[in-house]
Formats: sequence, C-alpha cells, structure tokens
Amino acid sequence: MEYRPFYLAREWVGLGHRVTVVAASVSHLRTMPPAIRGSYSAEDIESIRYVWLKAPGYRGNGVRRVVNIFAFVGQLFRHRRRILRDSRPDVVIASSTYPLDIFPAYRIAKDSGARLIFEVHDLWPLTPIELGDMSPRHPFIRLMQWAEDFAYRKADRVVSMLLFAAEHMQEHGMSPHKFAHVPNGIAAMEWQGIGEPVPPEHCEALARLKTQGQFILGYAGSHGLSNALTSFVDSAGLLKGKPVTLVLIGKGPEKEGLRRRAATAALDNVLFLPPVPRSSMPALLASMDACFIGWNRKSIYRFGVSPNKLFDYMMAGRPVIHAIEAPGDLVAESGCGLSTPPEDPQAIAEAALHLMALSLDEREAMGQRGRHYVLAHHDYRILARRFLEEIGT
Repeated sequence: MEYRPFYLAREWVGLGHRVTVVAASVSHLRTMPPAIRGSYSAEDIESIRYVWLKAPGYRGNGVRRVVNIFAFVGQLFRHRRRILRDSRPDVVIASSTYPLDIFPAYRIAKDSGARLIFEVHDLWPLTPIELGDMSPRHPFIRLMQWAEDFAYRKADRVVSMLLFAAEHMQEHGMSPHKFAHVPNGIAAMEWQGIGEPVPPEHCEALARLKTQGQFILGYAGSHGLSNALTSFVDSAGLLKGKPVTLVLIGKGPEKEGLRRRAATAALDNVLFLPPVPRSSMPALLASMDACFIGWNRKSIYRFGVSPNKLFDYMMAGRPVIHAIEAPGDLVAESGCGLSTPPEDPQAIAEAALHLMALSLDEREAMGQRGRHYVLAHHDYRILARRFLEEIGT
C-alpha cells in the first residue's frame, strides 16, 4: 500500500465523498502486489474503490521502471472512458512521483468537467537530475520537464508536500494563487492500543540487546541511496566499546552493500533485520531507545522534506537523531531530538552519546514533544480536511 492516498481517501469517505484510487498494479512502494485479472481490475478497500491497471514489474531505477511508468500512463489513456464512466469525478487528482500522469488526468478532468489537482510528492525532473546525476538534456528528462510545466499551467490547484517549493513551481508556469501546502502525516487511529506484535525474529533480537544493557538506536524504512545510511553505519565504528547497537530494519537496493560495509569494518554493534508489517510499527518503535533518519547533502532539499518515517518516530514518542541540511526541520522545531549535519558519522555518534547521557525521563519528555507536535499538525484527520479546503471542495 502507498499510504498517503489511502489515508486521505479513507478520511474523505468518512466525510461523505466517493473516492476512486487508480494505480499501477506494480510499484516499489508496495510490499505486496494486488491480485488482478486482466489489464483493469477493481476492488473495494475500506469503502475506497481501487482500480488497478496492469503494469510490468521492475527493481531499482533502471529502464524497467521507465517501462512501468509508460505502461501505466498508456493504460490510463486506454481506460480513461471506463474510469470516467465508473467514477463520474468532480475532482481529479494527479498524484504520482513523476508528472507524466498529468496528461491522462487532464483528459479525464476535461471530459468530466472536473477540477484538476496536481499533487507534488517530489520535484521531477529536478530530483533525478540532482540526486541521480541525469543530464537536463536527456530525452527522458526533457519529457518530464514538459509534463511538469504542463501540470503547473493546466492544474486548477497545485498541492505540494514541500513547503518551500512555490518559487520553483512559479518559475515553471504556476500562477502563485494555485499553490497549497499539505504535508505528509500519520493515521493516529493506528497508534491507539498496542497494534500487532513484533515478529519473533525481531522480538528475540531486541530482547537480547535489552538484556545486554544496550542502548538501541534504530532505523526503520527503505535502504536506498536517498536514505543516507552509509554515514549511519559508519558512525557505529566511532561507537565501538560503548553500550549502543544500531539496528536497521527494512529492505532496499543498498541493504546488501551496507551489510558488506559493516562486515568489512568488523562492526559487531550493527544489526540488520527484515521489514515488519506496518501494523507492527508501534510495537517495534516502542522497543527503541532512539531513532535515526538522515539525508544526503544535496541541494534538492532546499525545498524542504516531508518524510513518513519521521512522523512514525515522533508518534512513537522516540527521541530522533535527524541528519539534515534543509529548511523546515521538524525535529528542531518540535524539540523532539537532535539535528546534525548530513553525511557526518562523527556528528551522529556524538548525538547518540548525548542521548545516552540523558536520563530516561529526559528522553521520554523529548519523545513526547514529538508526539504532541504530530497530533497537532500531522494527523490525517486534520490534513484531509485541509486538503479539501485548499482545493475548494
């Protein structure tokens, strides 16, 4: 499941709206693909109508992902009349990481007389240019730039998860009055009660560390280049001999490389574990003493960040080490942890030692500041209403 559209849709259904989510059958954001029949399959999930359009599988960010993107956009064009007939929308939201789906979304909105909303997760093509070192003259990048510019011109409203992106959008054709900021958030109801238990493998490993008196500094999420985990693993070398273990939970293309890096450096204070179901996240994070999230030192983050895992950490009431160089640092703003420069193992190690030196009550108070902040500003019950207000619905 990709959770933002699901959480927003669930709240909108609760407010009396009919919501259809149209998505590709394969995405790296989902741990389990949906069961599909043919090129167009539909099902209801918690009163939300999901339409799955068949698309090929892929791994990483190579050619097969590009094929997946074009396949989904092609299927949207192919099935747009059926989508239009079945959903009869008065609002169409184009909400993909990449902007190419703005073209079929524009056609569906125009044919139905609906308002067109362009929701921006990441700034494409700027993200693959600045993070992936792709040339602005590459044909794929030129196509993405055309789509981004088209979206800003044609959309009735542009909803951005990035607070500081308005100027960039205006440079590419967006009228200033179209901009709205609705960040990522948390489904607070999922944190009521204890949730699902942690899988036995994780439970046993974490209990063993607790018995040994280890301070557990955890990371839970994707292991990709953008997650800046190399510096996190390297900080373990500076913490050798201290009662602290770094625990990395999840999967991703960089995980094996990180394992090898830790093994080569003989880092016996780093533990890798597989991902857990989202329903187990509250119990998992409750077993951590503190959590880590980091970013690379890249100029793309000048527009701000809105990471889901940070809200999980804050909702769990865990102190956070945030390795970042960007405006809008929520850890610093809420006082729920320590912010360090990015890509700096020494700074991460020093932050870990600082947290270890605090009393349990001091760390608890720090974590609770984060929880209170998220509940006040990032609960999807609040964000869903805000989204509707911003788009005039």
